Amino acid sequence: MAFIHNLLLILGRGIGQVMFQNNALSGLLMLTGIFLNSWQMGILAVCGNIISTLTAYFSGYKHDDIKNGLYGFNGTLVGIAVGVFLQLSVGSLIMLIIASALSTWITYFFSQQRLLPGFTAPFILAVWGMLGVCNWLIPDLLSVSDTVIDTTQNINYFQTFCLGIGQVMFQGNTVLAGLFFFIGILINSRKASLYTILGALLPIPLAILLEVDATNLNAGLMGYNGVLCAIALGGTTRESGIWAGYSVLLSTVLQILGMSLGITTLTAPFVISVWIIQMVQ
Repeated sequence: MAFIHNLLLILGRGIGQVMFQNNALSGLLMLTGIFLNSWQMGILAVCGNIISTLTAYFSGYKHDDIKNGLYGFNGTLVGIAVGVFLQLSVGSLIMLIIASALSTWITYFFSQQRLLPGFTAPFILAVWGMLGVCNWLIPDLLSVSDTVIDTTQNINYFQTFCLGIGQVMFQGNTVLAGLFFFIGILINSRKASLYTILGALLPIPLAILLEVDATNLNAGLMGYNGVLCAIALGGTTRESGIWAGYSVLLSTVLQILGMSLGITTLTAPFVISVWIIQMVQ
């Protein structure tokens, strides 16, 4: 029983830390949201989490950091990304192991310097590396995108809000995932839940002003970076709220720019925006 308890504790925290929630119950609620959207992605999230955590353990990294999920959350995202970008096969599972382990080593590298916080940069670098290798050497592993822009769609604000939260972990097919993510945040931190709302809503008017099509808005692609920015920078002071708002808007602009250039942005707009704001502060 103690083993299972510790396993769920580390697993839950590793998922919760994707959205800065060091709370196992929060993470398990988020995992439930992932399974509601896709059981395959749920399993891949768990696998990525376990692989990255075990990599940290066998690499001799600090036990407290491992217990608090700090080596699990990038692996969680890597696991889900494998399900999004690659066809499930033996080859993609090998990629999952390599990229999850790589994300742990990059996380450790960031922890050894104080210039820039890592956030989800290890996940971004590991997945970009994985996609680069696949494009160059094994293109058959890549999934074929069948996304079609529907120019006749109108903006569904509730869907845009929920999927803006869900897309933090690639969950863009059901509003339930985003709602479970939000509940997971709410039970751990009311402040973080308020900033989640800010981060999901603030990009909408800017995206409309910049004439982003309703399909991308409704898919939550404008909101997820803003959610992470707001939680990361939002504090209890008015000033911190203003800086959080600036970072949300900047991440939205970077997301629009990246998508227009055909870049697989992942959470890079979030990381870059927060880095810039922290350097300016």
